[in-house]
Amino acid sequence: MLRLFSFGSGARLTMRTSQDAPLVICGHGMVAQRLIERLVALGHPFNGIVVFNAEPFSAYNRIQLSAFLANDMPEADLALKPRSWFARHKVTVFNHEPVTGISTDQGTVITAAGRVQPYSKLVLATGSRPSSLGIRGEDLEGVSSFRDLADTRALIKTASLHKRAVVIGGGFLGLEAAEGLRARGMAVTVLHRSDYLLNRQLDKTAGELLKGLLAQRGLNILTGQSPAALLGKDRVTAIQLQDDTVLSTDLVVIATGITPNIDLALDAGLQCDKGICVDGRMRTSHPAVYALGECCQFGSHTFGLVEPGFQQAQVLAQHLCQPSEATEFSPGAIATRLKISGIPIFSCGRVQSGPATEDIQWHDRPEHRYGRLLIEQGQLVGAVFMGDTANGHWYADLIDSGQDISGYRDTIAFGQPYCEASA
Repeated sequence: MLRLFSFGSGARLTMRTSQDAPLVICGHGMVAQRLIERLVALGHPFNGIVVFNAEPFSAYNRIQLSAFLANDMPEADLALKPRSWFARHKVTVFNHEPVTGISTDQGTVITAAGRVQPYSKLVLATGSRPSSLGIRGEDLEGVSSFRDLADTRALIKTASLHKRAVVIGGGFLGLEAAEGLRARGMAVTVLHRSDYLLNRQLDKTAGELLKGLLAQRGLNILTGQSPAALLGKDRVTAIQLQDDTVLSTDLVVIATGITPNIDLALDAGLQCDKGICVDGRMRTSHPAVYALGECCQFGSHTFGLVEPGFQQAQVLAQHLCQPSEATEFSPGAIATRLKISGIPIFSCGRVQSGPATEDIQWHDRPEHRYGRLLIEQGQLVGAVFMGDTANGHWYADLIDSGQDISGYRDTIAFGQPYCEASA
């Protein structure tokens, strides 16, 4: 089992001037941990690093929660670093002690335990929370999300006691939850309001292909369906759909999106929109306060994937340690690399064609392979693959760079080795 541990005592920390105070980080998810590791590697200038974490567990691999749920990985393997690593690098972590208030005038934070901690710089990595459906019955026992280790433990316990589950949401997180519960022996139905699965990452052909493959593995998938209410007295017993169909169930998992956690920043007077607004240095509207990961917003973009969060961590670490050499964050084309029930999936850039789009598609039905490239004005603007994703990195680089592909337009579908050999 993943160990629960805290670093440091429960006593109040001694007040110090902001110049002598440590770097303080609110939150300890994967992105916050990546920031800490980069700061350590660059030889940061701070008088220690103090982390306040709402969860009772130090940073763990959230990406592998689906493997833990499916019983493909032991819980102990989720931990990102052992306790000794934090002590060796003078990183003090207070688990189960979130920050509840920020005084930018005083340069301090206050925690749920009443601890007052000065900071020289402050980083908000408060993450996000599951979005609400806004329907009756969401507060019933047996209604869960699938966001963290506590959720995963609860789902595993429920799967050992009950047999039927409904997952609301056919995005990546919902499909991972569904497959994990199926692997635990539950009969699982997936509800997805769009006409096809993974509609943000795939086109309709790939989404329908994925639906068929998952159905062969035992999932019941209902697309074009939305819940109207969750039914039950104390515990959920059924779900009512918009067309008044009623499905009996013992468990409902809601996986329909996330909402950035911005309340702490709002209360501190920081500029917020959908997320905490940051510039290319990951700096908020206060020069000593930064934000990154799922809680932040850059331009009009918020971020639900870990990869842009890792990019933000690299940028922020450079700005804090080596400002003269630092670059600025730019979201660019974020590639999505997934594996659902053993099926590799890749998506980058646009997934829908426009009036001026050239479309290249191929489909190997016996091998369950599908590919699609979207080209406009001599540039690759989108790529979708299922089954064979070996050239995904190359296509993502082409999309991100915007380079002219006219010289190998006719052979681009064959991948990087073929195009380079024929150049």
